[in-house]
Amino acid sequence: GPVFARHIGHRLYRGEYYYTQSDAHVTYTQNWDADIIAQMEATSNEMAVLTTYLTDVQGSIDDNGHSLRHTRPIMCNTDYEGHGESTHLRHGSQPERMPSIHGVSQMQPYWAAGYSFSRGHFVVNVPYDLYQPMIFQGEEMSIGIRGFTVGYDMYAPERSVCFHHYAVGKNAKTRNKVPHFWENGTKFKGIGKQAMARLLGIVHMNPEVPIDTWDHADEDQYGLGGVRTPEKFYETFGVDVFHKKTEHHLCQFVDKGVMHRDFQKLLRPDGMGVDYGQITYQFKDPMPNQK
Repeated sequence: GPVFARHIGHRLYRGEYYYTQSDAHVTYTQNWDADIIAQMEATSNEMAVLTTYLTDVQGSIDDNGHSLRHTRPIMCNTDYEGHGESTHLRHGSQPERMPSIHGVSQMQPYWAAGYSFSRGHFVVNVPYDLYQPMIFQGEEMSIGIRGFTVGYDMYAPERSVCFHHYAVGKNAKTRNKVPHFWENGTKFKGIGKQAMARLLGIVHMNPEVPIDTWDHADEDQYGLGGVRTPEKFYETFGVDVFHKKTEHHLCQFVDKGVMHRDFQKLLRPDGMGVDYGQITYQFKDPMPNQK
């Protein structure tokens, strides 16, 4: 599955100053590397991770490799799916609009596997867990929350530097021929369920499950950091891990730039991440009667 495959990819890290990952079937813009490095450095945050879902490539890049887009996605929409002990958070479709914050990437709560750019130490501090085979959904919350506890802050890039070849339009015929890992699910029956129990247990998302029922192997390496707690994340961004509910319309707080303006000013003087010890904010749905 994707988590184990990306764990193998992380083993290739050899101390490079920057680290990036993206989905396959992605086309990058001309001079993308200089662009994303400039966006990273503009945050003045050593713990910044620029991460997002990707816009479709169709209509996004001109013949010279330059982006035609002035909008960008931002990660602020998630909800629970599944049932029983495997209930987990899954990101939905994300809003794509003109940035509310200009001149710098914009803070957001969630991490995306489709594209991520950071300092290289992210790979060392938040490595993919080899004990999570056959996992696809849940991967992003695992990495994102573990990263949060280490002290990393997620940002939506102000400018997109790559675009995805989704299985739509003229790309549908080719992309629909690509194999999927779940085609091998019958060969590894039950492994995914065990891996999900570990994933959720590590980030404290299944408090109803006894902690002695899931695998704790090498948890010091693939577990949580000591800067923040998962509970601080859940309290701040409206996630109820006991009743498996989220406060909806979080994008009202994130996409409009309120989170960025309120939280970025609490960046530590040494640039080592936002000081959540000074944050008492707890998001509540501003429109509880609307879907």
